[in-house]
Amino acid sequence: MTPAVAGSVNLRVLGVDPGLTRCGLGVVDVARDRRASLVGVGVVGTSADQPLDARLLVIATAIDEWLERYEPEVVAVERVFSQLNVSTVMGVAQASGVVIAAAARKGIPVALHTPSEVKAAVTGSGRADKDAVTRMVTKILRLDASPRPADAADALALALAHAWRGSAPGSPSAVGRTTAMPATAMTPAQRAWVEAESKARRKS
Repeated sequence: MTPAVAGSVNLRVLGVDPGLTRCGLGVVDVARDRRASLVGVGVVGTSADQPLDARLLVIATAIDEWLERYEPEVVAVERVFSQLNVSTVMGVAQASGVVIAAAARKGIPVALHTPSEVKAAVTGSGRADKDAVTRMVTKILRLDASPRPADAADALALALAHAWRGSAPGSPSAVGRTTAMPATAMTPAQRAWVEAESKARRKS
């Protein structure tokens, strides 16, 4: 693993925006002070003309290569959203299964996050559109150009969302970690997510 800044990296996350036609992949390093750096980003594409098994094999091969190349400590995958149409849900679910299985083979933990959770984490609003997410990802990672297509930006957003959630005070994944920062050190988007999580827990 090659840290973005020597001695400062705490967590490397591979975010995956699953899909059969386009599967977004994004790797970020997040330091103890929550500063995030881009490590790698890309999209794996398959054609609807290909048989399903061939399409899934392309995605599986790409995931294996990314896991081997970047050695993430965790893989963050978008949770299947039930309001999508049936054919889209099936494709997302199939691609997700391939990704989860690939991570499991290497003993890498997998976290699932809903689109609204990811949007809230990076923009402060669970209803933000794709353009807003892309703009914030570009700003957070200090990129000269926005990641394209949107699937690539969404993958990076997933990785950022998980990394920030994992070190957020009171988060289940913060237990046992030494990276939790005081609320004053969080961005507005991070504070919004922590507040939303707290409200959700009180209602459950």
